[in-house]
Amino acid sequence: MSVIADGTMYHAKSLATQAEPESRPESAVSTGVGLAGLAGLCAWIAVAWHYGMDGPYAALVNVAACALPMVLWSLLIDKVHRNPSTGIDWNKVRPWRETVEISLTKLAGLWLTWGAIAGVYATGRFYWEGGFAFSMWAFEWAAVPLFLLSIPYMLWIDRRLVDPKDGCWALGAWALHLPEPIDGQAIYNHLRGWAVKAFFLAFMLAIVPPGFGEFIRTQRADILTGPVPLANWLITFMFVIDVAFATAGYILAMRPLDSHIRTATPYAAGWAAALICYPPFILMADGGPLDYHPGTADWTHWFAGSPVLLWITGAVLVGLTAIYAWATMAFGLRFSNLTHRGILTHGPYAFSRHPAYLSKNLFWWISTIPVLTTADNWTEAARNTAIMAAVSGVYYWRAKTEERHLGADPVYRAYSRWMVRHGLVTKFLSPPRHGEGDRPQDGGGGSPNTGR
Repeated sequence: MSVIADGTMYHAKSLATQAEPESRPESAVSTGVGLAGLAGLCAWIAVAWHYGMDGPYAALVNVAACALPMVLWSLLIDKVHRNPSTGIDWNKVRPWRETVEISLTKLAGLWLTWGAIAGVYATGRFYWEGGFAFSMWAFEWAAVPLFLLSIPYMLWIDRRLVDPKDGCWALGAWALHLPEPIDGQAIYNHLRGWAVKAFFLAFMLAIVPPGFGEFIRTQRADILTGPVPLANWLITFMFVIDVAFATAGYILAMRPLDSHIRTATPYAAGWAAALICYPPFILMADGGPLDYHPGTADWTHWFAGSPVLLWITGAVLVGLTAIYAWATMAFGLRFSNLTHRGILTHGPYAFSRHPAYLSKNLFWWISTIPVLTTADNWTEAARNTAIMAAVSGVYYWRAKTEERHLGADPVYRAYSRWMVRHGLVTKFLSPPRHGEGDRPQDGGGGSPNTGR
């Protein structure tokens, strides 16, 4: 698929003249993909739970158990490899002599990219501490096999691509000083896409083992002793689902699966809004400028004397986390921040363009209750409420930058128009005014088809 145009080039006026779509645009991912991944994940968790396998290797197997059924479903049932958006023509396979030079140039660009990423990892001390040390171990283990497999894969795929001279080729041609026209924008998009994968895959692998281990190690006898342990166990399970699907999505960005990155956002505001939500740049961490925890106590403290409120609040928090995990599961193999990998219109995205961000922020407000404080004065309560509002503002900002990126895709624009009319959350939070029914807007701050 060709690079989409600048999302600022369309205008509300022109959109208003377009006919409203009669039905919701078809989703780029089928519901069956996510369900297949969930079935594989649950099957492995049952085995790990039975045998007490709570280590990092078992956690990685959980990701594989989630990913493999999704790959099989995508290829055998949905036949995504036949989608025109893959850029592959299976009926026209060129002789290898016609594409071997292109492939070698692309390998040069790919290895140069990987070398730069390795240099960043090696230089950043942060990547060798805590959970990120596990990510680096996984990358070290995978480096040689990936290097070797990239050779036959590139030789194979380039014979079938409609246009094999992509951003990876352009980077290799630039590095090798080939006397051919080079598309600089294609290089930038290639580098942005790999920057997204390098940054977020390291983070995802770092958090895979802790959550999985915590869930498996939970004592069976403790789970049903009350609303709090049950809610915490179920919430942990939802995050195990979320992390497995997200990690699989970052790993399996491939054209034959139609899960490749079409474009990574070119907007600095989008990068800034996303990166400040993740380490090492995170602003919400303990002691950070957006840390809303000092002087607070969570819901289990404030409702400790009321079992009914504990049950109700626990159920609400589990429900919100389930929506969050469902939003990730809906991506199937395509989960990723800051990228366009196809437009989702099914699952929770049939109700809001931003289900993940919306449910996440509601979870924080309800679980923390920043308007209450354990401090001696109410200054902390006012401060934490303001800071929490700022955190929600960050996610609203993220949503708007992502909408700007995706807004150049006509499918997303059609989906946006449909949501304004029919989206349950969108209609509630942002009812269209007279004459504005086709304007792409959404009152819920959250993830519009790009990630967390």
